[in-house]
Formats: sequence, C-alpha cells, structure tokens
Amino acid sequence: MLNIWATWCLPCREEMPTLDSLQAQLGGEQFEVVALSVDHAGISVVEKFYRKTGIQHLRQYIDPSTLATSTLGIEGVPTTLLIDHNGREIGRLVGAAEWDSPAMMDLMTRAIDGIRN
Repeated sequence: MLNIWATWCLPCREEMPTLDSLQAQLGGEQFEVVALSVDHAGISVVEKFYRKTGIQHLRQYIDPSTLATSTLGIEGVPTTLLIDHNGREIGRLVGAAEWDSPAMMDLMTRAIDGIRN
C-alpha cells in the first residue's frame, strides 16, 4: 500500500497514526504500508513528525521532487494506492481514512488475502 502524504497536510497528519497501527497489525512479508512524504523540506521534517507523534512501524520515505505525484496522477494528499505483487494499482482512495478501524482492517485483510491467492 502506498500512501502519498506531507507533514503540512492536516488530514495526512491525522491519519498517520492509523497507518502506523495498520502496519503494526498487518505488515509483514505480504504487506507493507509505504508512507511517501512529498515534503520539500526533506527527511528532517518527516523524522521530527515521526518522533513527535510516536510513529514506530512505518519506514521513512521521501520524494521532495514530488515526481511520484505527477507520475502516479496524484492530484492531492493524502492519496493511498493499493498495489498488487506485480506492481499494478488495484485500488485508490483520495482523502484521509481511519486505517485501523475494524471495518478497514477487515477490508485490508480481505484485500491482502485476495492478492495472495
């Protein structure tokens, strides 16, 4: 799962702890939440945000050039793409979500099982 976000984006900031929780609960060999920041200020603002909010299970990825947004047709942040093992986009959500809610956890578990099979 690829989440495009930025530290200056309030909805992004609010959903990051839920993405961290999703990674903690479902992350592993078959699934990873890749949170890609498009902050122009660089990795230091992402590191500071992770420390301040207690993000522990997400790796830090950054694209200060924002090339990923244009390449993937991202019009705003946050945007999340579900990608299969062949690199194909199989789902997209524009806007924030509560990724660790029971309904979303069930949906993601079923999606992972569907991708695996």
